Amino acid sequence: MNSGTASPLRFALGGLVAMAIGMGIGRFVYTPILPGMMSDLGLSAGDAGIIASANFLGYLVGAIVAGYAWAAGIERKVMLGSLAASAALCLAMSLTENVLLFSVIRFLAGMASAFMLVFAATIVFSHLGAAGRLDLQALHFGGVGTGIALSAMLVALVAFTGYGWRADWVGAAVLSTLGLIAVALLIREGPLRTGADIKEPAIAWTAEFIKLNIAYALFGIGYVITATFIMAIVRANEGSASTEAFVWLCTGFAGIFSVWIWNPVLRRVGPFTSLAFSLLALAGGVAGSVILPSPIGPLIGGLLLGLTIMVITAFVFQAGRQLVPQSPRRMMAITTAAFGIGQIVGPLIAGYLADISGNFTSSTLLAAAGLVIGSFFAFSAGRKVAG
Repeated sequence: MNSGTASPLRFALGGLVAMAIGMGIGRFVYTPILPGMMSDLGLSAGDAGIIASANFLGYLVGAIVAGYAWAAGIERKVMLGSLAASAALCLAMSLTENVLLFSVIRFLAGMASAFMLVFAATIVFSHLGAAGRLDLQALHFGGVGTGIALSAMLVALVAFTGYGWRADWVGAAVLSTLGLIAVALLIREGPLRTGADIKEPAIAWTAEFIKLNIAYALFGIGYVITATFIMAIVRANEGSASTEAFVWLCTGFAGIFSVWIWNPVLRRVGPFTSLAFSLLALAGGVAGSVILPSPIGPLIGGLLLGLTIMVITAFVFQAGRQLVPQSPRRMMAITTAAFGIGQIVGPLIAGYLADISGNFTSSTLLAAAGLVIGSFFAFSAGRKVAG
């Protein structure tokens, strides 16, 4: 099928489902399932942090590997294979109780998430750009919030039926398999080629591009503590299972509409300043999740997490395209790797400090401070571009 007959809406919907599976469920379903695992298996916050960081290490490795040209021409196959692996690895999580095995499984799931993110974006954005419908990127990125909302409803349903955390993972595997089928039907072509040479030039490491990556790495540290432990924070404050589900559901719904909400800001001030503003907003939510009383604090934290988590990625990708327009795949891989490094550090710090202090307050406030610093780097990176 040529680009003239390929529907941009079909690609955007396919991207939405792919993001829902690979990120909303493949990455974030761990968050609502975690309190049950900690309770039933006696996992400490440090154990939970190790498992989470293994996932992010896999994400980092996947992002680096995805940046090379080995997948040129087979992007769709790699994307679908990654989504299939994500489903299988959800099922595998239900079959063990060992922290090391949990960590290995989540490492592989992290690699699958990174491959999905890079190659789904490569395919979808090429077709949306050719059709002049880059506005539909909002639908693509809304998939993360959709997956988060689905995971909240799944875990709530399992809790009400009396089954435990193993059933949560089995349900996630089933949802992921159904989503995989939908993606295969919606995204039937690979990315459009703009010329015969499909090898991208090397990245020019300008000061602005370095600043952008520092901002994204600080986002990785800053968001991940709240994104990983917010349900555990609710439970530690004697919140009910319904409260946990409601907080995570609100996070997901906020994520679904976040790109549309931020689009007027993006049109007015551009991706760099929008990135700075969204990092500051997230910093407020992260701090509020532990400063304000439960459930108000976690609810506000969850809402602001949902409203920023994917728009920040969208802003980084758009800013990166302005800085290195000839190498979009390499740009996405490098920035995702910077983000992955931040993700690895965050849960390890949070788990360690929580085991010492008995709560997540100190690590969360440290994360909020990092987000504020990241906003300054983002604004600084855009000053020369704007000029």
